[in-house]
Amino acid sequence: MDNAQGNSNYALEKLRALLRSDSLDADGKLPTERTLSEMLGVSRRSIRRALEVLEAEGRIWRRQGSGTFAGKRPDEWSNQVDSIIAETDFMEIMEVRLRIEPQLVQLAAMRAKAAEIECMYDLVEKIYGSTDADGRELWDGALHRQIAQCAGNQFFLTIFDVINRVRQDPAWQTIRERARSISRTREVTYGQHRAIVDAIAARDPARAGEAMRQHLLTLQESLIRITSLDHGETAAE
Repeated sequence: MDNAQGNSNYALEKLRALLRSDSLDADGKLPTERTLSEMLGVSRRSIRRALEVLEAEGRIWRRQGSGTFAGKRPDEWSNQVDSIIAETDFMEIMEVRLRIEPQLVQLAAMRAKAAEIECMYDLVEKIYGSTDADGRELWDGALHRQIAQCAGNQFFLTIFDVINRVRQDPAWQTIRERARSISRTREVTYGQHRAIVDAIAARDPARAGEAMRQHLLTLQESLIRITSLDHGETAAE
């Protein structure tokens, strides 16, 4: 039975049907090779061959020690990023941003195309024109990523994207909006963003880097004040 090609084809056909059905567990985990062999009445070798074909097609994936699962292999990098974000805090994020983004904007000042700079100015106006926290956060993130992208360094951009993933956290959005309400009016943010883009447009890396640094320091100071207020309220309770 092990050497019968028909058994492997039969196993492959049945496994395809299994993947199309809704009989798998919620996590998409398939039964063990032994169980599949007994279910389908074919050898484990035939099952193994069929699974190899399905894996090559991207229909299943395997995790050592955990089993075989339907669908495409999860993005392990995304899982790692989520874990990193879960174990950090806002102050650590700001410390990294202060060391990364001034470097990115300096590169952008040397490499950004005219059309890209016009896009940055447009994004600044969209931030200023937004009337709700979600809109401001959306366009603010778009501006900072546009600058990072214009730096023209893919490795730097990947690092930035890891940092920027924290923007998807509702807690981050809440604390950012609270920080704005305490000491950062829309006019202040608008002026700082304009100063950054003006320096890029002037092809002045040093001025661009300093403008970004001042912008992030302002945000960091506001976040520190928020944290201090929260601690004070907790102590008072």
